[in-house]
Amino acid sequence: MFEFFAKCDVIWHAGDIGNIKTADALDDFRPLTAVYGNIDGTDVRMVYPLVNAFTTEGVKILMTHIGGYPGRYEKGMSELFHKELPGIFVTGHSHILKIMFDKKNNFLFINPGAAGKYGFHQSITMVRFVIDGKQIRDMEVLDIPR
Repeated sequence: MFEFFAKCDVIWHAGDIGNIKTADALDDFRPLTAVYGNIDGTDVRMVYPLVNAFTTEGVKILMTHIGGYPGRYEKGMSELFHKELPGIFVTGHSHILKIMFDKKNNFLFINPGAAGKYGFHQSITMVRFVIDGKQIRDMEVLDIPR
């Protein structure tokens, strides 16, 4: 799977990393920006936040593990969207790959699915794309049987 990241400048992880060894391996390969998920222990939670808001190439990114999805966001997300005004919202938790534009909140919603060895998911999925200025382009999905 590291081949999928070879063209990437950075890796974003939407939580459920599993352990700090996995996070360190990702970070050694490419700089890692992440949030912790509900399965992550204190080793991961001490390094990565619950919510991460940052800007890349002029695009505001908002990332959290349990965020819901368009039309069914978790409680408190609406206030966070209005505060942060993201161009991209990345969330995990469902293990279901979903990419769509949220017209109501005016951002690109991305749930990359699941890449781990454990869980109910049938496929390992990841997303790769380019942010060039404020343009988001060249969206690619890795989808391989687990």
